[in-house]
Amino acid sequence: MTATSATATRLRARTGGPKDDGPKILEHVAGWTFVVVLAMLVTQLGLL
Repeated sequence: MTATSATATRLRARTGGPKDDGPKILEHVAGWTFVVVLAMLVTQLGLL
């Protein structure tokens, strides 16, 4: 294995992705909170 492929393998292992374990419910709640706050802001500013 060359130095470049060894570095690429290490970098790929650290990037995370769909198989990354974590608090999925927290991401879901944060995403929906952002959507609701954005909708409230758009409504208050009269952009809709």
